[in-house]
Amino acid sequence: MGYNIAVAGKGGTGKTSLTGLLVNSLIKDKKSPVLVVDADANANINEVLGIDVESSIGQIREEVNQREKLGNSFPGGMTKAQFLQYRLNSIIEEGEGYDLLVMGRSEGEGCYCFVNGILREQVQKISNHYKYVVIDNEAGMEHLSRKTTRHVDTLLLVSDCSRRSIQAVARIRDLAKELELSVGEVKLIVNKVPDGILHEGVKEEIEKHKLDLIGVVPLDELIYEYDSTGKPLVDLPEDSQAKQAIKDIIAKLELK
Repeated sequence: MGYNIAVAGKGGTGKTSLTGLLVNSLIKDKKSPVLVVDADANANINEVLGIDVESSIGQIREEVNQREKLGNSFPGGMTKAQFLQYRLNSIIEEGEGYDLLVMGRSEGEGCYCFVNGILREQVQKISNHYKYVVIDNEAGMEHLSRKTTRHVDTLLLVSDCSRRSIQAVARIRDLAKELELSVGEVKLIVNKVPDGILHEGVKEEIEKHKLDLIGVVPLDELIYEYDSTGKPLVDLPEDSQAKQAIKDIIAKLELK
């Protein structure tokens, strides 16, 4: 079983960008192969990684549904379950040192939880082939109850440098406890911090909620520039503030 790292946080904190940089740093540190799971219905970590995605689990689920509705048989005499598994295996995108699996969303009411169930089952089937599994979760708290993996070794909470954001990630941490999720350690990353220096009021809020701060990522103007021009963030120079901060965070995690 791969070492599972889940990334969660409030929307607008740069969570997905940091997840992509985390994956990139793991690979640079020769901690591959890595399975990257985009568990957000609004999938876009592929843009951070600079890889094209042809299909998602949501789209495959819709493809299977349409075949059934139209009365089309599955190719090669396959059953529905066999065809679904075949297509799931075919949508894993290969990057340099990592594979990417995207959940996405299928059309129609009530599809989201079902698609997440397929994602959970697929991750459990293939995670043994990877050294690390990195999951970019949907922003907010609802995703935790869906249990994309049976166990999370490290849960990284991503906040920006506002008190409200610190409070939001503390609620995510508390919800994980209430749901009795299998989580090892929980760490806090504060992102988009001007000059990389936390305000005393933010420090007080972190201490108040007993959050374990593992790193601060400075507000990096290069990220804004790359995002604006559509450049993958993994192509940031190695001495960029964000990349250096993520490298330091991984060192503190003491991953083997």
